[in-house]
Amino acid sequence: MPDKKDFQTTFERLKKLLSQYEKRLTVAVNKPGSYSLDAAYSEKFKRNVFFGAVMIKKNYVSFYLMPVYVFPDLLKGISPALKKRMQGKSCFNFTVADDDLFAELAALTQQGFERYEKAKMV
Repeated sequence: MPDKKDFQTTFERLKKLLSQYEKRLTVAVNKPGSYSLDAAYSEKFKRNVFFGAVMIKKNYVSFYLMPVYVFPDLLKGISPALKKRMQGKSCFNFTVADDDLFAELAALTQQGFERYEKAKMV
């Protein structure tokens, strides 16, 4: 059973990965245990495009990164350890902070942001 005391630390570390993009994205949610960012408004979808989020759930902390759903080729070359943390197509779950996986996730988030920029979604 995961130690839920670690969830807040894990949440804060993952939130820090996303919050560095606040200047170019829109904070959609910023409350205890939940933080998310949206990209630009899309005429196609008639709403802002979701970029990413971090949320404390019952058994883990979830990190959502929509660019890997929109551009699945971003997942080519991710480590087996990070792949093991995936649930679905754009969610990574953690029970504790992991420096190596968080560094890899930070790089993946940067690549995703750059792809959104290139696609004029920012």
